[in-house]
Amino acid sequence: MKKYFKSLLLILMAHVCVVSVYAQDAAVNANTDVMRSNGKIYVVMAVVATIVTGLFIYVYSIDKKISKLENK
Repeated sequence: MKKYFKSLLLILMAHVCVVSVYAQDAAVNANTDVMRSNGKIYVVMAVVATIVTGLFIYVYSIDKKISKLENK
């Protein structure tokens, strides 16, 4: 029963994500056009890239520390 509930919840969450993407299609295009015309889209992408890079470095360092502890 628990496995059935998890799979049902996963399907429901995926459906909600897809529906919200379709609902925001027109608004996203308008927002990105404004940001591209002002040149701010590049700032947003630089911030996102910096955050993602920082997260990958953090996860890598945590993995190294955990591996070192496992070997002891």
